[in-house]
Amino acid sequence: MTAIAVTLQSFFTDRLARQRRASPHTIASYRDTLRLLLTFLQDRTGKPASQLGWDDIDVEAVSAFLDHLETGRANSARTRNLRLTAIRSLFAYAALRHPEHAGLIARVLAIPPRRFEKATVSFLTPPEVDALLNAPDRARWEHRRDHAWLFVAIQTGLRVCELLGLNCGDVALGTGAHVRCLGKGRKQRAVPLTREADAVLGVWLAERGGGVADPLFPTRTGRRLSRDAVARRLALHGAIATEQCPSLQNKTLSPHVLRHTTAMTLLGAGVDSTVIALWLGHADPRSTNTYLHADLSIMESALALTTPTDSRPAATNPPTHFWPSWKACDYADHSR
Repeated sequence: MTAIAVTLQSFFTDRLARQRRASPHTIASYRDTLRLLLTFLQDRTGKPASQLGWDDIDVEAVSAFLDHLETGRANSARTRNLRLTAIRSLFAYAALRHPEHAGLIARVLAIPPRRFEKATVSFLTPPEVDALLNAPDRARWEHRRDHAWLFVAIQTGLRVCELLGLNCGDVALGTGAHVRCLGKGRKQRAVPLTREADAVLGVWLAERGGGVADPLFPTRTGRRLSRDAVARRLALHGAIATEQCPSLQNKTLSPHVLRHTTAMTLLGAGVDSTVIALWLGHADPRSTNTYLHADLSIMESALALTTPTDSRPAATNPPTHFWPSWKACDYADHSR
């Protein structure tokens, strides 16, 4: 076993699990990042992952991996920075255990995050939501499951990890219907369900069966749906919905767009931004300000409250006597 293998194991078991008591979502994110990194280095060096050393993970290799994420995997700058955070956390831990590689580790830690423009959030309009929810063919089991999680995602605004982490026992139906989830920072919250969502989940749970600890949205084999599976299913139903609602062709569908749709629906209904922050599980209510910028109707409403000025448009052909005499002379001189 190489030195990097020992450090990797203790990074997860000692640093993340015991010292930091990181959430399962954080551990899974870091695990996926380092798995991608090791796979990339294995292809780059030709060495098996079990034989990689610290010299194989220098600043050039890590920079090449980050470039590969953007070019080869079409990841956004935001995702690239998230992967870099996981790598820097590993190297910061390794700096205390491997002082003989201090220079190499310091150079990797000095890699800056990518700066990016913050685009206006994308969300679905009510006709687009209806088209997406009507896309699954409910004569098939997988499509009935997809219709249920699509309905829940759009109505609750759960993050994809929160949605996939739901168990059958996390759903309370009837009076005070809601779902309970474990969000970022190990924060538990309950999100209320509408009457329609309550009915959809009631029908799905009756068909799905299962115990309280079983996943709410499983695969055919009973395992929990993965992020990639959700992305593929969403793309499938999005393509079908586009035929009924052509405006979807200009939208990039993702689970997070469904979350944005929830926020914009609540905002359009006049719900206060602090309540929306609680609904979505934002640690900082200022995170909700992004949706305020995306809602043009709020600014239009504010404009309607202002007092219009008495100024009128200027004449398109002003009389010639408005021109000062020196202007006329200057024009005459230049026209010669």
